[in-house]
Amino acid sequence: MSNKCRKKLPEPRIATIDDMAHDGRGIAHIEGKAVFIHRALPGEEVLFRYCRTRGKFDEGDVLEVIRPSPQRVEPRCGHFGICGGCSLQHLGAEDQIAAKQQHLLGSLRKIGRVEPEIVLPPLTAGSWGYRRKARLGVKYMRRDQVVRVGFRERSSSFLANLKHCEVLHPRIGEHVDELSALVGRLSIKDQIPQIEVAVGDDSAALVFRHLADLNAADLGLLRDYGRERQLLIFLQSGGPKTIARLWPEGEESYVLGYCLPDYDVKMQFRPTDFTQVNAELNRKMIAQAIELLDPQPGERILDLFCGLGNFSLPLARRADHVVGVEGEAGLVARARENAVRNGIDNVAFHATDLNGDLSLEPWYGEGFDKLLLDPSRSGASVVVANLPEPLPKRIVYVSCDPATLARDAGTLVHEQGYRLVSAGVMDMFPQTGHIESIALFELSRQ
Repeated sequence: MSNKCRKKLPEPRIATIDDMAHDGRGIAHIEGKAVFIHRALPGEEVLFRYCRTRGKFDEGDVLEVIRPSPQRVEPRCGHFGICGGCSLQHLGAEDQIAAKQQHLLGSLRKIGRVEPEIVLPPLTAGSWGYRRKARLGVKYMRRDQVVRVGFRERSSSFLANLKHCEVLHPRIGEHVDELSALVGRLSIKDQIPQIEVAVGDDSAALVFRHLADLNAADLGLLRDYGRERQLLIFLQSGGPKTIARLWPEGEESYVLGYCLPDYDVKMQFRPTDFTQVNAELNRKMIAQAIELLDPQPGERILDLFCGLGNFSLPLARRADHVVGVEGEAGLVARARENAVRNGIDNVAFHATDLNGDLSLEPWYGEGFDKLLLDPSRSGASVVVANLPEPLPKRIVYVSCDPATLARDAGTLVHEQGYRLVSAGVMDMFPQTGHIESIALFELSRQ
């Protein structure tokens, strides 16, 4: 598009920030129109520039904070404001989680028309170096003849020029510049689009996606780096089935794991399997979910969207029998293997599309006392509208999106006869706008 066809942005303006959006942007109103402003906090007066204009709202970025909020803190990372990986480093950790709690409660009220009888205190863990799973972009900048590794710039398709990352686990986050230099030495440096990161309790892995074959020298460089940093190195030439370990050779593929010591459970997983990114918070989340669900020795429990068995196996230590259901067959296979490794024989796993017709599934009519839900961002609308009979007397819902939790809470309360007993947030992703939450529902009609 030529410059003549581009719409000229308005001149910078001074604005007072009225509120904060769920993603951490401040909200101002200019001549009646909402403007979402990056790096601005409620109550502040800022000078901002327009980044984009739309029909119903505009977007901007802070140029100068004229009157700062008392909640404002100095961002820890020098890449903040450019890198799109974090959006809340200018807000203190306690204020971050308080804002997330308010957003959750507002979503429940506005979308689901429900309010919890009890607001659970937020679950928190460490705020830095917590992230154990990530997909880092890689780009060879031909003009500058350098390789960038990291997250995309905010509101851009370009990669931020990262040297380190404060939220990634230190085994990786402190060495992002090394990864850039490593890829830069490969013969196919322009054919490496991403590096997937996975960290367990005792080991860490890098999966290098490559679009062309690596030569012997390339393979040697990657092996040497893995040996030097004690990292597991994998290659991926195509889809997930093409992932193969390069270093060390000759060992089993289940090379990563995490422990749940309160339940005498050790989980093993592959580098690209879904696992919770924050190990310390995950342990607290499991403990809270089990406390809320309150499994008893004689009860049968259904765990939907069970993944590797993150909740299923700890629950099986407390209940009579657990059935875990997951849509991805590979995760179901790993869940079964984890059950065998831990000597847990009172759990069964099934691979089922949980957005389809569940009434014909063999496990559907077995009868369950309680239900745990941990769906993706799209929520569990099909499940909550078609609960198995007799209805579970208690449901714990773990959510990664307040809007879909609120929608499904409305169905459970207004159509299925449940009470929303309690709800609260969990700080799975500090420094970001991501909101993880948990809610307890109890059946009103017996």
